[in-house]
Amino acid sequence: MWTDLLTAVALVFILEGILPFLNPEWMKRVFLAALQMNNSSLRFIGISSMLFGVLLLYVVR
Repeated sequence: MWTDLLTAVALVFILEGILPFLNPEWMKRVFLAALQMNNSSLRFIGISSMLFGVLLLYVVR
């Protein structure tokens, strides 16, 4: 179980690092746009991302 959890965390770090590595200017624009969003919009994006992840995990497993 711990191996699976650490594998998932490692994959998150790898995936999170791909875009800044490939296109750092685009990532700066994304962060600036996020700073201008209100909290409810960011929370909606966050919950949508989590629900998509749960759905994907359910389908895969």
